[in-house]
Amino acid sequence: MKRRTLVPLLAATAGLAAGRKAALAQSDGWTPLFNGRDFTNWDRIGDANWRVEDGALVADRGNGFLVTQRDYRDFQLRAEFFVDTSTNSGIYIRCTNPAMVSTANAYEVNIWDERPEPRYGTGAIVDLAAVDPMPKAGGRWNLYEITAAGDTFTVVFNGQKTADGVRDSRFATGRIALQHGPGVPGPGGAVNDRGVVRFRKVEIRAG
Repeated sequence: MKRRTLVPLLAATAGLAAGRKAALAQSDGWTPLFNGRDFTNWDRIGDANWRVEDGALVADRGNGFLVTQRDYRDFQLRAEFFVDTSTNSGIYIRCTNPAMVSTANAYEVNIWDERPEPRYGTGAIVDLAAVDPMPKAGGRWNLYEITAAGDTFTVVFNGQKTADGVRDSRFATGRIALQHGPGVPGPGGAVNDRGVVRFRKVEIRAG
């Protein structure tokens, strides 16, 4: 009799432990923006060849964005990404015009090791928070941690703070966009839109 009741008791205990883990995962407040399978909750603009491969959002040709379908004001954002050294990419936050994303209507946290003006390359917020020296992202997986709180912005790249409490009040709320863009022009000014970018584990904790 005792042996028969032991199995249900162990199963119930395991179920409670799993329930506690699930509750803990939900209570930390992080929400995935990418489900690892498709473009749910994202819109595509431009002609970049976005697709999903091996649980990552991938593009390696064209000029365009993946844009969230809702606005975010105050938040912490975490994103793991891989790029080639030549890739021009970035994470745009508080995009006020989701149909035409640019630094004129959003903040760009840049990913571009070969940017002609390196002060606003990888780790920088373009035209707002320069980096010197510029860290490199090419050829490996990296982690961005971006915080937007009111008019204050902080960027951490692989544990290194590259923008620390930078202040600007132009854009109070807006979409989040992931970029694949043209890199340094080739001979004669030829368009160079090659270079892969992969994003995985994109998640947000809204304030």
